[in-house]
Amino acid sequence: MNSMHTFARRAGFAGVVLLLLVIGAFPALAQKDTLILAVGGENTEGYDPLLGWGNYGNPLFHSTLFKRDATLNIVPDLATKRQLSADKKVWTITIRDDVQFSDGTPLTAEDVAFTYNKGLEAGGKIDLSPLVKAEATDSRTVKLHLSQPDITFVQHLVTLGIVPRTQYGPAYGRNPVGSGPYKLVRWDEGQQLVVEANERYYGHKPQIKKLVFLFADEDAALAAARAGQVDVLGVPSNLAAQDIGGMRLHVVKSVDNRGLMFPVVPDEGRTTPSGAPIGNDVTADIAIRKAVNYALDRQALVAGVLDGFGRPAYGVVDDLPWDNPAVRFADNDPEKARAILEAAGWKDTDGDGIREKNGRKAEFTIIYNAKDSLRQGLALAASDMLRPVGIHAVPKGENWDRIKTRLTHSQVVVYGFGDHSPLEMYKLYHTPGPDPMYWNAGFYSNPVVDSHLENARSAESFEASIPHWQKAQWDGTTGFTVPGDAAWAWMVNLDHTYFVNKCLDVGTSQMEPHGHGWPITANIVEWTWTCD
Repeated sequence: MNSMHTFARRAGFAGVVLLLLVIGAFPALAQKDTLILAVGGENTEGYDPLLGWGNYGNPLFHSTLFKRDATLNIVPDLATKRQLSADKKVWTITIRDDVQFSDGTPLTAEDVAFTYNKGLEAGGKIDLSPLVKAEATDSRTVKLHLSQPDITFVQHLVTLGIVPRTQYGPAYGRNPVGSGPYKLVRWDEGQQLVVEANERYYGHKPQIKKLVFLFADEDAALAAARAGQVDVLGVPSNLAAQDIGGMRLHVVKSVDNRGLMFPVVPDEGRTTPSGAPIGNDVTADIAIRKAVNYALDRQALVAGVLDGFGRPAYGVVDDLPWDNPAVRFADNDPEKARAILEAAGWKDTDGDGIREKNGRKAEFTIIYNAKDSLRQGLALAASDMLRPVGIHAVPKGENWDRIKTRLTHSQVVVYGFGDHSPLEMYKLYHTPGPDPMYWNAGFYSNPVVDSHLENARSAESFEASIPHWQKAQWDGTTGFTVPGDAAWAWMVNLDHTYFVNKCLDVGTSQMEPHGHGWPITANIVEWTWTCD
């Protein structure tokens, strides 16, 4: 909710009144086939899969070749079957022959090939490497040629929405045409997005025929919900412990995590090609990174910052099949943190409460997005927890653009990630290129970890890849987690919290990824209105 764009942001009470007038045209309680949702921010770039729409969450307007069910198993969507060649470099996908885009145009393998080839040209927007090319061999068959074996490429078959080759262009994201369960009919930028059920959808027809997504700040959205004008309301956890008449709290477990990203290389005056400074002499010391991890009280962060709606985080893939349980450790251990620092030569020699080593103080800045109250709360709490062990961490809110372009490689940053694919680990921990932005922003590099990650991607099957993903975390000797290099201090996994109209059954929600897009709508074709 913090990131929502809203026409009422600066209008105070008048903005709330205007919001209610706008949505009053869609009375959710009187018209059972219409829902009003305030569940996430507006995608200002538009709703184009080739620009990342649907990579987290649900593309809604688009079909994907495969999708994940409520238990995260991969099941068919457009595709009827997939086959991987013996050398693991060619995926052959067969698609349904009864699919149309919402404008009535047939969807064929040519559209699938176009989507993947165009995505490859997008310059990293959706990172389709190692795809070489996609080709349609007939109207129902597409071959995806890879430069090298990569079992994790299956994730792109799950997330990339298919676009029509004859209609795609620069303005596509403003008026997308797809084959998903809903179609966009009106977008009042900064206010609302109106979508209707796609009558040509080949899958289970949704009972809810119209959705109105509101783009409002917390105050305006809450006011609308209290007035009975919102059916599904996404709220940060600190607003979840309240009563809203006619609504019930719906809590969804997620892999949406928050953690402290450490620059792990020293400051040697280097910069990225875009000019951002690289390195931090304090956090380059593994003793600092390990001490931070042990000094944090993750249960207290869940209770105090998340109001209990979440769970401690020890890695980026907690509770997923490729998680390594061996990376768990007993946190909230300030004595161990002090011992680590002492052994590494960090001592408080002048009695000011801050340790130092070789004339350098054990201090750094914790940068967070100034518009995100949850990240601010985590930064403030972490600072308080580190002070007793002699580490001075100064929380500082910054503009998101400045974080990404100037600070991300030299400062400790509160970041959030979390995906349904282990590929997230590769992006965060494999030796990066010269300008990784927020992927492995700290320039972490370990050749043994690289080898485990590469072996995972080139494994014979997805099941065979799991031990390699686990070894990258910790193989008994090294790894990127706290027992090894402690490249991050992961803090919490969020629960996503929603208020839902008591007359609306939203079915079984899947464990949700990082909160971009509208992940709660992943099973929207199953939603039903239960009141007369």
